[in-house]
Amino acid sequence: MDQQPQFTPRAALPFMKMHGLGNDFVVIDGRQTGAEPDRDVIAAMADRHFGIGFDQLAVILPAKDADARLVFYNSDGSVSAACGNATRCVARYLLDESGARDLRLATDHAVLIAEEAGNGLTRVNMGQPVLDWARIPLAEDIDTLHLPIAGDPVATGMGNPHMTFFVEDVAAVHLENFGPIHEHHPLYPERANIEVVQIVSPDEIILRIWERGTGITLASGSCSCASVVAAARRGLTNRKVKVNVPGGILEIDWREDGVWMTGPTAHVFDGVWRS
Repeated sequence: MDQQPQFTPRAALPFMKMHGLGNDFVVIDGRQTGAEPDRDVIAAMADRHFGIGFDQLAVILPAKDADARLVFYNSDGSVSAACGNATRCVARYLLDESGARDLRLATDHAVLIAEEAGNGLTRVNMGQPVLDWARIPLAEDIDTLHLPIAGDPVATGMGNPHMTFFVEDVAAVHLENFGPIHEHHPLYPERANIEVVQIVSPDEIILRIWERGTGITLASGSCSCASVVAAARRGLTNRKVKVNVPGGILEIDWREDGVWMTGPTAHVFDGVWRS
């Protein structure tokens, strides 16, 4: 008699698929299990043809000094200390779950405050921008408001490093080439998120985004924050700005207590990853 094949059950990992203005995420609630996928699993899940597909992955974990702790990963499996739109998505999930009006979320960047903003919107304080070259970080002591790079970009830290360019027409920038060249610029030892910004008025900008470890995305909370900080520092805009990204609109307000970001979120579906 032929021996019957033996099948080993594959590990099951529940997840949620969410997005903020098309900036999409897989979110894993590990508060009970402590589950965190390794880099190979993250990269497999991120594949848009053979996996689930996402721009970033967020893991929710328990925290002693906050309502929850968030850990973020790029689609290549690398770690990011901040992800604004994913923070808003998770905040919306936790606000709905608890019925609270506000909560504290611990990240590798800072403990962030999230609030119910009404009309289905969620507001998050992304903390103070980092303007010091060593903390962004950059490779050398240099003026962060005028980097010695063609296009005269601005350097900003929002828990992750940013390089912001101001252009006449964002649609004219070939971001597929422009993004990766600058992401890996030697001035940025941890690579850079790249933003190209078109000023519409002192209260409005248009933004296109190349995220490190991911590529072109329809939106990014931290990139939107960094762009407004850079524009305000240059005197090109006010500190409260409507940011038009390909996926929709975010409102960024750089206040004395930090950079506040307000916008919509969507919980698309739940699933189980089997590896």
